[in-house]
Amino acid sequence: MKQNSRPDIRNVISIMLNIIIVIFACIGTVIMLSQRENGEALTSRGVSNLKYFTVLSNEFCGITAAAWLVCKAVGRRFPVLPKLMAASAVGLTFFIIAAFLAPMYPMLNLYENANLWFHLILPLTGMTEFILLKQSDKIPFKYTIISASAALVYGAAYLANILINGKGVYPDTNDWYGFLNWGYPIGIGIFAAVVLMDFGMAVILRGVNILINKPYKTAEKEQ
Repeated sequence: MKQNSRPDIRNVISIMLNIIIVIFACIGTVIMLSQRENGEALTSRGVSNLKYFTVLSNEFCGITAAAWLVCKAVGRRFPVLPKLMAASAVGLTFFIIAAFLAPMYPMLNLYENANLWFHLILPLTGMTEFILLKQSDKIPFKYTIISASAALVYGAAYLANILINGKGVYPDTNDWYGFLNWGYPIGIGIFAAVVLMDFGMAVILRGVNILINKPYKTAEKEQ
């Protein structure tokens, strides 16, 4: 039977998308680090932006893409778990900005400068890359639970910082997302919801990836 070339095409697409992710991460980082003026809500100066989950998730996605490319170049298999964690993290960033933070802060343009890359362009690219990622084995469901640990760890560190150093007063507040404006119980509830959303994003991405891979796995078995 004639060999199907589609898996090879998908490999090429994955390589191209990972290269693009690395480039986008570098562009966003350079723009972010060049930011020298005083930041407004949800923005800071230079390296101070690394306190935001939105930035950390994109940096992690870029680093994961670079590591994947290195493994591809030397003929080694890269584990899918970091890929799922990175894709769900930037997916969470995209969803949180679009559905919550942008409506909460209508006076701010959360899609300008580095935020255009970290809030929109790179997250969409990262999710697309994972969905199209060729997988010979089915992704274990437990990986979706592990993926949610990124938001869990960040949320725990966020709250611990406030408990240790205090909430502070704007513009020097440690509650830079404003999640504790309604008190600790609601703030903790918000973080719990964010962790669940990270898990949900991982479940969706895993499910779509399995659906995309299924026809190709069937074709390979028939050959």
